[in-house]
Amino acid sequence: MGTQVTPQIDESGFVTSAGRRGLLFASLGTSYLGLFMTYAGLIVVLLPEQVALLDPAKKVDDLAVVTSISSVATIFVQPIVGALSDRTRSRLGRRAPWMLFGALGGALCTVALQYAKTLFLLTVFWVLAQVLLNAFQGPLSSIVSDRVEMRYRATASAFIGVGSSVGGTLGVILAGQLLRQIGIGYDTFAAIVVAVCLAFVLFNPDRSSKHADFPKVNWGRFFRGFLVDPRKHPDFAWAFAGRFFMIFAYQAIAAYQLYILTDYIHLPIAEAGGFLGLLNLIQMIAVGVSTLVFGRLSDRLQRRKMFVFASTLFIGVGALVPVFEASKNGMLLSSTIIGLGYGAYMAVDMALMVDVLPARDDAAKDLGILNIAANVPQALTPVIVAALLSAFHGNYASIFVYSAIATVVSSVFVFPIRSVR
Repeated sequence: MGTQVTPQIDESGFVTSAGRRGLLFASLGTSYLGLFMTYAGLIVVLLPEQVALLDPAKKVDDLAVVTSISSVATIFVQPIVGALSDRTRSRLGRRAPWMLFGALGGALCTVALQYAKTLFLLTVFWVLAQVLLNAFQGPLSSIVSDRVEMRYRATASAFIGVGSSVGGTLGVILAGQLLRQIGIGYDTFAAIVVAVCLAFVLFNPDRSSKHADFPKVNWGRFFRGFLVDPRKHPDFAWAFAGRFFMIFAYQAIAAYQLYILTDYIHLPIAEAGGFLGLLNLIQMIAVGVSTLVFGRLSDRLQRRKMFVFASTLFIGVGALVPVFEASKNGMLLSSTIIGLGYGAYMAVDMALMVDVLPARDDAAKDLGILNIAANVPQALTPVIVAALLSAFHGNYASIFVYSAIATVVSSVFVFPIRSVR
């Protein structure tokens, strides 16, 4: 028995009504806003501060341990949860049950972080929180492929990009204000994740998959499906490599902003929290403007590659500014340039990812595989940053140079993609 078709969703699953499509785009943006508020607030501010409070002298190495372990633990969460959601039967559809499970579980683990009094417990709670939040994000990322026609995908990607960047900024600002009230901070972000997930599921009901006719799972084939052959799907492989090095570049700066301000720009911790919020506010504005402009332009021109290429180089230029101007003004200029570049990148990157998927029926699984290109760099970046700081005697300029080099490498992988203009 086939799946039922809900009003304003056609047989292919695409949203056909302009009004419902607008609501879906807004809901995607809001969901990513809440999710990335939580990611940024915890990763950039609350977690580093809690690590520093446990042992100030070993904060860089200890943060590397916590974030590396959590990143390794989450490498395969999104593709596995995505693949399972591709075959889930429920009245709520394929994605909603996993999104609700991930959001609620992730929120509980986020609340538990405040009670961690040792590095071991902090690592355990953070790993669980990351795994569950990724279980929410994985199925959410497949919504564009599930419900949005190709001609609207860059616009949908733009909403996701704006939501992610604005969420990241607001998360850092909010966490900065709660820097001395870590418990309240964790509780607040947990509530935000639950709220945006519930709102998405309620306002954007999916078709029931309770009676969907999915093929019987062959577990051997299931796990072999995670190995996408680059010879058969070269564009997928090139897109994976491009995102891989872009996250290397972006994460090196984003995850260490608090330490950069205190140890490189030499701001006192009280001032660093407020200035960190200002940096992210400026970057949010730059990202928002750039994302909306270039997302619509990409859809209108039906071109992706030139926007991805140009934006990566722009980010590289922004990363180099603090090397020559290690001051608050240098950081402000760097955040503006990176924001403009990253906004254009985010506006088009998701659309490019969806366009090169090997099979739409396995969208969540394949998008999850592409998200490994984000998780692996997140796992390796703390180790690389710690090694750079050790090799260059704590000079954070080495991080900015490394970031610029990674963006240039990322841009190279766009050119071989052939199925997308």
